[in-house]
Amino acid sequence: MDALLLQLTAVVYLAAGILAGAAWVLSHAWLSRAAVVALGVGALLHGLMFSLLHTAESPPPLTDGPTAVSFMAWVGTVAFLALLWRFRLVGLVALVAPLSFIGVFYAALSPAAISSAEVGTGGLPHAHVLLASAGLALLGIAGMAGAAFLAEYRRLKRKRHLVGAPPWPSLEALDRVSALALALGFPLLTLGVVTGALWVRTLHGAPWTGSAHEAWCLLAWIVYAVLVVLRFGLGQGARRSAQSALAGFAFAGFAVIGVELLL
Repeated sequence: MDALLLQLTAVVYLAAGILAGAAWVLSHAWLSRAAVVALGVGALLHGLMFSLLHTAESPPPLTDGPTAVSFMAWVGTVAFLALLWRFRLVGLVALVAPLSFIGVFYAALSPAAISSAEVGTGGLPHAHVLLASAGLALLGIAGMAGAAFLAEYRRLKRKRHLVGAPPWPSLEALDRVSALALALGFPLLTLGVVTGALWVRTLHGAPWTGSAHEAWCLLAWIVYAVLVVLRFGLGQGARRSAQSALAGFAFAGFAVIGVELLL
């Protein structure tokens, strides 16, 4: 049942991306609305899948990499939907839906490979994954908003016009979304790092073992700490903040997911 729901969720996310892409090409407003509806349905199915994990014969732990990536995709999708109407982000569904699909598709193709005996018991492992994944998902929204900001800035600078495309957010809206996602995501990521250190301590007697995963995750946290200081402490400009948010998320994605795939 869980595998079927995961596959169905991937199909719905893919449909949302196709509808959003078609809205850009065909310039039909109803396609944009249909893409938003499909993305919302995908998020509901995705959430239902997580709610039913405990009913599986062999439920995968959230500490399993593919499951954590899937959860990150779900949190990012839900957060985007919450911001969509407030900041008029309909045009960004074409970016969000494919990323949500990739996260779910990766989880659907990758069976769980970690047992509870390997991760320990108690609430720390799940707290670590929940907090860190939620933080990274929000920071992903900051990076996505940064990418959209740079694209829109370049379009306006070249005085190009969007003909018939879905409503594209203003530079001010994209900057506000990026700032809000960064402000919410960094504390969650920080709590994820702290709970991760406590989890490692329960397993090994020390909060640090020097593993590649720990080292890269700490580097990702440091990078985002620098971004927060630049943005909120030193008053970095909107365009520079967009560039920093995009580069920071690219680095974090490699540090947290890419390193796991390569090692």
